[in-house]
Amino acid sequence: MNTQILLSAQTLNIQSCIEWIMSPESGGIDVFIGTVRNATKGKKVLRLDFEAYEPMAISEMNKIAAQAFERWPVQKILIHHRIGLLDVGEVPVVIAVSAAHRDAAFDACRYIIDTLKQTVPIWKKESFEDGDVWVAAHP
Repeated sequence: MNTQILLSAQTLNIQSCIEWIMSPESGGIDVFIGTVRNATKGKKVLRLDFEAYEPMAISEMNKIAAQAFERWPVQKILIHHRIGLLDVGEVPVVIAVSAAHRDAAFDACRYIIDTLKQTVPIWKKESFEDGDVWVAAHP
């Protein structure tokens, strides 16, 4: 398995992610970039604060990547997630998958982000003008 898994308080470098995922064998690369949006359920978002149970989060991200390699003929998988305070417009998650053909890359990328949302122990505090709320990072 050719994977790159990262949980970091540092800004995610999208260009580095794309450069790492590319390979001469890849005919298709799918990249999902999650960003902090400016509103949730009609309320203005000021910022998000991500926390994780890091050992388990890394373990679960590796498990998800292994499952994707078993299900699709993909060549590389990248899963990067931020922790800490993020402002509107910043990037909390990047998922990238390369494969010989686009269908495998698209399907594996969707599976990875959807499964990450369901199983990885990452939480976020949404800060609004009228207060804060803790929720699962990826409801």
